[in-house]
Amino acid sequence: MKGRALFDEVKVLATEQRNPASMKMDEMTAEEILRLINSEDEKVARAVELEIPHITSVVEELVRRLKSGGKLFYVGAGTSGRMGIVDAAECPPTFGTDPEIVQAIIAGGHAAVFHSQEGAEDKPEAGANAISEAGITSSDMIIGIAASKRTPFVLGALEHAFELQAYTVLLTTNPRESVEYPYLSETICPVVGPEVLMGSTRMKSALAQKMVLTMLTTTAMVRLGKVYENMMVDLQLTNRKLEERAKRIVMIATGCDYDRAKELLTQTDGHVKTAIIIEVASCSNEEATRVLMESDGFVKNAIQALRLRRI
Repeated sequence: MKGRALFDEVKVLATEQRNPASMKMDEMTAEEILRLINSEDEKVARAVELEIPHITSVVEELVRRLKSGGKLFYVGAGTSGRMGIVDAAECPPTFGTDPEIVQAIIAGGHAAVFHSQEGAEDKPEAGANAISEAGITSSDMIIGIAASKRTPFVLGALEHAFELQAYTVLLTTNPRESVEYPYLSETICPVVGPEVLMGSTRMKSALAQKMVLTMLTTTAMVRLGKVYENMMVDLQLTNRKLEERAKRIVMIATGCDYDRAKELLTQTDGHVKTAIIIEVASCSNEEATRVLMESDGFVKNAIQALRLRRI
């Protein structure tokens, strides 16, 4: 789409409207601008809250697919693509997932992570090719992220993924009634209203995207047993900070002291879940490992199972 047709399509998007509250932003003091941005950002959480039923639907489907060996792929361009990259990159250290489980595809490739590759988003065939190259199957979920709801690269990726019978989701900050693509399994549409700076979707739209993606993966990982109470117990001990965090988690979960937590983590090769089970259920490393597997990775269920066996 080029010229006037594209102009006419873009001009009516919710994300391209002028915000009445910021009409005189160029006359404001620095503090006034900051307070204006902050007041607009406060609206984002409410917009996301209204989408929780749809986010729930996506999470439940995601859990089913991940349990069956499927993967999650984010697809986006520009800021939207970078939001996907950030969330995908955080899953392995936070939840101990294989980097292949949650992946991100951005228009323009790796170069677009650090430098704008604006023209890369205009080719739907490039999005379709990216899906093919990623080896998407019917077991996978594809979440297209596009504030404008019309990014050609993202739509091309979603359409091809749908043809492959993958579960397809569009995350946009435009209203649901404006999304009319037949190749979507679900939509998530937090309508955050016009940006403070007209069309600058790196602001409220990006904030909403970040919130939704964090909610999706965090909730899914909790439902997959990667959290004990409210602590991340599948974290990877890849740096000194995470090593100390792991010790603290073991101490909180079991009531043991620092030296005992260190000993348990050494005994279990840094596996926090097993360390907790050994201490709480007074069992061997081998028994804790076996029962944890039988409990689908849920620490609380493993501890309960061990206790019941001894009654």
